Amino acid sequence: MPQKAAPAKSSRSAKTSKSSKTAKPATPAAAKRPSRPSEVRIIGGEWKRTRLSVADKPGLRPTPDRVRETLFNWLASLAGAGGGELPGWQCLDAFAGTGALGLEAASRGAAGVLLCEQDAALVAQLQAAKTKLKAEAVRIERGNGVTALERVAAGSLDAVFLDPPFESTALYEPALRAAARALRSTGSVYLEAPRRWSDEELAAFGLVGFRYLKAGAVHAHLLRPAAVLATLPLQPAQGTA
Repeated sequence: MPQKAAPAKSSRSAKTSKSSKTAKPATPAAAKRPSRPSEVRIIGGEWKRTRLSVADKPGLRPTPDRVRETLFNWLASLAGAGGGELPGWQCLDAFAGTGALGLEAASRGAAGVLLCEQDAALVAQLQAAKTKLKAEAVRIERGNGVTALERVAAGSLDAVFLDPPFESTALYEPALRAAARALRSTGSVYLEAPRRWSDEELAAFGLVGFRYLKAGAVHAHLLRPAAVLATLPLQPAQGTA
């Protein structure tokens, strides 16, 4: 008697075999975004060590603690009051974000600090920080920081803080022009940028580099009116943090 033919493989087995040969390799995990701090701290003054939340917002780049510490040492030296204080100063933080720069100035005794920010959620966060700190010297305005600088009286500010998003390169020149107009003859502009600005570029605004440091991708400049610096001894302007 002829042997029976072997039973055919089940269709399920055939499909399984075929799919195992044609299966696509697993998709690699998406690259992680560069980490950003979830909070920053106030370095000195009345609210020293107070921590401020950092929202997860595109372009939000709080000034690193070590850079702010160096910056406010520079400013306190110019104030000449001792103890890191900025007594009576009028300041404007044109691109406030977390408010770390402006709130640091208020913590150190500035008499008036205007924080300008366009993002509604960040403005709400700034209002919450002001309430928590009972920061009576601080005003918060939702709007364009350059416009706010153009609106203040000429020669009325002791310090202007400029740290727009690095990708917003079109903001730098109008912000520097408006800051120079608003600055007192003895005042200072803090400029944070993705590159170093030369004295030749700054001269167009009547400003000159007074101090400078680089920390990672951050180029931190302390600028002063060229007319004032011309009368002062040469200062070291370069460093790293």
